[in-house]
Amino acid sequence: MSNFYQKLCDAIGAASVREQEPMSAHTTFRAGGPARYFVTPEGEKELAAVLAACREAEKAYYILGNGSNLLVSDAGYPGVMILLGSQFTEVVRPEGEPGVYELGAGVLLSRAAREVQKDGMTGFEFAAGIPGTVGGAAVMNAGAYGGEMKDILTAVTVLDKDGNEKKLTVEELELGYRTSCILKKGYIVTEAKMKLLHGEEKEIRARMDELKKQRVEKQPLEFPSAGSTFKRPEGYFAGKLIMDAGLRGYQVGDAQVSEKHCGFVINRGNATAADVRTLMQNVSDIVEEKFDVRLEPEVKITGEF
Repeated sequence: MSNFYQKLCDAIGAASVREQEPMSAHTTFRAGGPARYFVTPEGEKELAAVLAACREAEKAYYILGNGSNLLVSDAGYPGVMILLGSQFTEVVRPEGEPGVYELGAGVLLSRAAREVQKDGMTGFEFAAGIPGTVGGAAVMNAGAYGGEMKDILTAVTVLDKDGNEKKLTVEELELGYRTSCILKKGYIVTEAKMKLLHGEEKEIRARMDELKKQRVEKQPLEFPSAGSTFKRPEGYFAGKLIMDAGLRGYQVGDAQVSEKHCGFVINRGNATAADVRTLMQNVSDIVEEKFDVRLEPEVKITGEF
């Protein structure tokens, strides 16, 4: 038993600490090797204790979210993978503030969308089918179907690398296309506050159903993937560039450019992380060669490749 493992156990309890946890069980790609340490801090106090232990031991850490935008190498992650626990999954409706929601960073976007729909609040429909958490969505300014997190966020609570709490206004977040100051400064989201407008529940449900229908028809939801694999290059669509490069169905091992939507890289069964990474690099190279446009990954990549 390592000294660091014991420190993590002392900080948050042995039941919340695992070693050599397979990341294929925690990512939507269903690929990747083990995390050296895998911890589940229940609340902010425990999270701060984990960060302090990592700082003291000079260990790298990664906040997992829903694992829906992450590729971990087959060798695994050598540091501490952090999955936020139950206190980060609360949905609070502050009294006297209609349309305002305080969402824990671990709340799934799909759940948040259902909650606000029941309340007859509109503005969050776009996020219903994004397979991530509120925290991850705030970090990346997640968006779909014409909506983005920056349209509804009013403030975000974060911890800095030293475990200090900060409250950031939406202006301070510097939200851009799939980026924010949270990403740049290495902050950890603990809570997000958003403001929605009153709408008609029937219309909200109809819009959510319509977007779901579009996703089912156009996206390869039957296969493991991380959603849109590449960022949208300015003035182009990644999926169209990949299709026009003749790469529909292109395969490396069991990793494949989806035949249904070329913007998605899918795992057809037993793809390794190396298969996925190689395919992504090859696709970027071929598209650049043909169109002089470099595709950048939207998926986060961690570990040794």
